[in-house]
Formats: sequence, structure tokens, C-alpha cells
Amino acid sequence: MSKTPIHDGHRERLRARFQAEGLDNFTEFQVLELLLFYCIPRQDTNELAHALIDQFGSLPQVLETGTKELMTVKGIGQNTATFLNLIPAVARYYGVERSKREEKPLLTINDCGEYLRQRFKGQSNETVYLLCLDAKCKPLCCPKIGEGSVNSAGVPIRRVVEAALGANATSAILAHNHPSGLALPSHEDVVTTRRVAAALDAVEVRLADHIVMADNDFTSMLQSGYYRPDECVLRY
Repeated sequence: MSKTPIHDGHRERLRARFQAEGLDNFTEFQVLELLLFYCIPRQDTNELAHALIDQFGSLPQVLETGTKELMTVKGIGQNTATFLNLIPAVARYYGVERSKREEKPLLTINDCGEYLRQRFKGQSNETVYLLCLDAKCKPLCCPKIGEGSVNSAGVPIRRVVEAALGANATSAILAHNHPSGLALPSHEDVVTTRRVAAALDAVEVRLADHIVMADNDFTSMLQSGYYRPDECVLRY
């Protein structure tokens, strides 16, 4: 005779609660516990959820921690670690695909910031995107240009130019994140912006802005005065 798992009743109650009221009144431990139900069938996931959050600090930090580091927690195997890593990746993919379907012109800096924010959800490394726009400011594409460590990311100028030309863009917006800092442009950001603007100007594509993201905040380098397009135009 098979034994009924000790936590079956608890699991069903937590699932039913989620279906009835969503996650609004859940603690982050309960959210993580619920997620773990789907990759750990017969174990007290409440205890494991507490162990993960105690070690890494919060639910977002757990989901943004790499597979190898997650596997240092007793009870977390490769399958579970991969599942947890998949959650922010799927959320980011969903947000990007949903924004594509809207196909609205991005007429303000805030419009651009909100559009780009989806790309950076769950990104633990500094990452660079190029938002390519047509003459009516509608998004054409937004490819990843570079990715680096937590503190830096390379911006290959050739890749920027190829992406803009390949999309037949009229203008473009460079965007990158500061995962462990503030949305405050660095001196290196200013220098990179000027180089990118000059390279794009040479192929008749306007760099409209460079946006720096950090958590839920972003800074427009154009609006804040860090980027002055007239200073980056090539003189013939």
C-alpha cells in the first residue's frame, strides 16, 4: 500500500489559495514554496524556501542567482536550479513579446524607458541593447549588443552599426543597465555614447538617446545633459 505524502494536503490548500486570490497576500517564502512544488514532488518545500531566502536574501535574489550557486543549498539539484533560473527569463520573454504586439510609436523618453525596461528584468549582468526605430518612432527591433560582468559591458561599435543598418533604422536608442548600482551614467558611459553617436551619424542614423537602467529607475542621458548630439556629429 502506498503512503500518502505528508504535505499533500498543505500543497493543495496553497494551490487553491493561489487560484482563489492570486499572490497578493502571499509572503515571498510562500511564493517560492509554491514554485518549488512543481519541481520537487515529495519534500517539504517550505523548509527549502526558507533556506534559499535565508542564504540569498530575498525571492528576487534567489531567482537571479546562477545555477551553480543555487546548487550549494542542500536539497537543490540541477533540475530545480534550472527551473528557478527559468522563471525570470520567461517573465522577461513574456514582457518583450507582449510589448511587440502593441506596436505603438515611442514618442517620449518615458515611452522608450518603459519599452526597454522589459529587456532588463532579471538581468544580473550589465547588458546593452540597441532599440532601432523607424521614421515614425515605431520599434523595428531591439537586439542585444553586448553583455559583461556586473560592473561593465562591452559595446562593439561595428555590431551597433550593423544592427541599425540591418533594421533600416532612422534613429536608435542605446540602453544598458547597472545591476548593482544607480541609474547614474559614468564617465565611461559618456565616452561610449559619443563613439556610438559618431559611428551611427556616419551611416545617417541618429542616436536619439542613451538610457541607463537600474532596478525600476532609469536615466535619459539626453534629458539629463550627459549626451549632447551636436557634439557627436561628424564634421566634413
